[in-house]
Amino acid sequence: MIKNMTLSREFLTIGDTAQRSGVATSALRFYESRGLISSVRVAGNHRRYHRAMLRRIAIIRVAQTLGLSLREIAAAFATLPDNRNPTKKDWARLSTTWGKQLDRRIADLKNLRGRLSGCIGCGCLSLKNCALYNAGDEAAGLGSGPRYLLGDVPGTGQESP
Repeated sequence: MIKNMTLSREFLTIGDTAQRSGVATSALRFYESRGLISSVRVAGNHRRYHRAMLRRIAIIRVAQTLGLSLREIAAAFATLPDNRNPTKKDWARLSTTWGKQLDRRIADLKNLRGRLSGCIGCGCLSLKNCALYNAGDEAAGLGSGPRYLLGDVPGTGQESP
């Protein structure tokens, strides 16, 4: 609980934090429930967020914009000693790791884009009966889901790595 009034200037109400960060109060509560951010409680059990949480919230927002899950963000934050905000060195490491993940996702999306028009474009709209892409329902032997759109190669009988 915050007792010193000078220290209280370093803390923001949930409404002020939401306004400054551009994140809804419900999202702040959710992030806190997931351990991504933290608050302290004051009289009346009201939340107060240290101003440093604004940086963590900004990182969460950027990471989500990049398509990273909250689980991935939490894993990155867990690598920080004492759950502190990332330093410049930490950020370089995190952004390099996330950059590699993004490169893989971009490659997967490009692959999917190229395959998507061929699959639907043939006109049969049926992977089970498709003589062009799935003769004899070969894809069923590779597993569930849209096997060829997930990276399996038609005609090889082999799952993607």
